[in-house]
Formats: sequence, structure tokens, C-alpha cells
Amino acid sequence: MCGTDAPDAAGPVSNGSHASKANTASSPYQNVNDFISNVARFKIIESTLREGEQFANAFFDTETKIKIAKALPVSSPQSYEDCKTICGLGLKAKILTHVRCNMEDAKKAVECGVDGVDLVIGTSSFLQKYSHGKTIAIIKETALEVIQYVKSQGVEVRFSSEDSFRSDLVDLLSLYKAVDQAGVNRVGVADTVGGATPRMVYDLIRTLRGVVSCDIETHFHDDTGCAVANAHSALEAGATHIDTSVLGIGERNGITPLGALMARMVVTAPDYVINKYNLKALKDLEELVASSVQINIPFNNPITGFCAFTHKAGIHAKAILANPSTYEIIDPAIFGLTRYISINSRITGWNAIRARCEQLGLKMTDDEVKEVTAKIKKMADIRPLAIDDTDSILHSYHIELQKKQAQQV
Repeated sequence: MCGTDAPDAAGPVSNGSHASKANTASSPYQNVNDFISNVARFKIIESTLREGEQFANAFFDTETKIKIAKALPVSSPQSYEDCKTICGLGLKAKILTHVRCNMEDAKKAVECGVDGVDLVIGTSSFLQKYSHGKTIAIIKETALEVIQYVKSQGVEVRFSSEDSFRSDLVDLLSLYKAVDQAGVNRVGVADTVGGATPRMVYDLIRTLRGVVSCDIETHFHDDTGCAVANAHSALEAGATHIDTSVLGIGERNGITPLGALMARMVVTAPDYVINKYNLKALKDLEELVASSVQINIPFNNPITGFCAFTHKAGIHAKAILANPSTYEIIDPAIFGLTRYISINSRITGWNAIRARCEQLGLKMTDDEVKEVTAKIKKMADIRPLAIDDTDSILHSYHIELQKKQAQQV
């Protein structure tokens, strides 16, 4: 039921660090922004405590919710109590509730002491027929009544359609225009089944931007793997807010992952992202949530996956050692992480081995490094090597060199 709106939070707050001028100025991925794009001034609606609880493995007790809420910045009686507890924590984030668009739910939400109420109702023909059975006319009438009540309580209000991309466009725009005129703070667009593409998202958000004057929030499910791309496209088209959850947990395949979105946006708008969010808190946050829902962080997870900044191929390693930007679009140090040059395989390059020798304080000529690299490759052809295996080969080889040098003296 709870979420957090992060003008000052949603990730933890900025630590004031700055990207290097080289990284900021030279990235070929910088956008040429137009007047409507919000890629450099977006906000996050962090939904781990709402959407995330719909994840298959999720069971958040009150203590866990508090830990996650603090780290970030009513579907049952306990959710109602938990929401009141979180509202009393004094967090820098705004606390929002996500409820059905009816008066009873709205009153419960306001009672919790939240900063904002997110109203949602299905607008596609599928949901009108098989979910709530209401026509667009009834939806509009109900929405305006509930919005008026929430506003009268001095609480922010957002109205969102559900299954937006399978809804009739004329009905949708008419509904959004009515609630915008009623004074909502935001309207929401939801790709509830994860079927939208970046082009579809851009077209709808750009059209909607011309109809409403309020902020536009977007919610993308990841069933077809497009959630991050859709979020980026929405911002380019003029959306102002993106719904995320930690590790993307949520119903089915989940929604836009917070970390993956940060990875995308730190490349698109490095100055804004680095100054707004404490990116170094991401790893601990993801580990907290992963532990809470009993899953492992995927090996290829953007930023925090154990392979994210690992380099293995010899030609890559040589270039990385000379200039990391050759094979990295993101500096791991921005997230408080380090890169790793793998030296334990048959495709290990001698430049990577030389760098490891320097770390170990083993002095060798280039020819000697090339010779010991051949030994490592030969052993790696036979069986997998761990870093201790490779270091043992290096130490043994170095000892043999010292013995030969002593004999020659």
C-alpha cells in the first residue's frame, strides 16, 4: 500500500559527489534534449513497499518494511498499521498510498497520515468487463468525487488509469483532461501487462503532455523486458515521475528496477543523477531487499551483479588498464564499487598478468610476464582456475626466477 515519492529521497539523498569532466563531456550517449524532455529532471516513485509486496516471494513484516523504508530514503489491516508506522518515521521522502479509486479506500488512506494518495482504476475494455464492471462515464464521475475529497483533506492526489496502453485513446485522454482540470497533482500511465514498446510509450506520453498541465507518472511492468527502455522513453516524451522497485520486484516479472534505471540515467544525465541520489547506497539497499525476499542478485544485474564490472578478454583488459572508459560506460566508483580484471582463464592477456604482478610486488620483465602468462593459459586449458591458483603460479614462477638469478651471481 505504501510507496515513496522522491524529490529528496527514493534513493537516499545526494552525497554531493560529482562525475569527472571527462566522463560527463565525452560520453557519446548524451541526449540532445528538446524542450519537453525530462531526462535531466525526473523524480522517482519508489514502490518496493507497494508493488514489491506483490512479488511471489515477498512477505514484509513491519520491521522489514521499516528497514526498507529507511533505506529508501492498505491491502490488509496490518498494511494499514504499517503505513501509519512508516508515516511516523519522519523520513525525507513523501509517503504515498496506492488505493482503488473509491471513497472508502481514499478515506482509509488519508487516515494513515500520508502525504499523498494514488488513485487507480482499470480503463481498458478488458478491465471494465472483467474487473470492476464500470463504464468510462461512471469512472469519471467517481474519480472526480474522490479527488475532491482527497484535495479537501490537504493531501496530494494522483489519478492513474490501469492497463493504459490497451485503453481507448479518446476515452483515456478525456478522463485525464477531466481529472487534470479537477486539480490532481499527477496523472499516471500504467503498462500493466508489460506489452508496450518504447515507441508506443513515447507516442502516448507525448500526446498526453499536450492534454494535461499536471505532472505525469509512469508505471512499467517488465514482462517483455522493456521496462527501463520504456521509462527512458517516457521521460524523453515529457513524463515527470517513474515508478520503480528495488531489483524490480513486483507482480509477475515486476516493474522498472531502481538500480537498472539509475544505471541508464547516470549515463543519460550524469550531473543530475550523481548530485540528486546517493548512488553508493544502492548495493546495500539491493542486498537488504534480496535477503528479505530470499533471492540472489542476478549475476548480470546492472551495477551490482558480480559480473557488472568484470573484464576477462585479453584485449579488453589491456585497454581497461590503460583507460577504463574504453570498455566501461559507467565508472564503478560512482556507485562505491571497483572493477575486476579476471586473470584466471585461457583468454587471459599478459597485460592483465603484469598488472597483477605489480599488485603482488613481483618484479618481472615483459618477456617473463609473457612466459608466466603462457603457463597460466596452459593450466586454464586443463581446469578452471581460482585467483589463488593464478597467484600461486605467479609466486612459484617468481621464486624460480630469483633462484636462477642467484645461481648466475
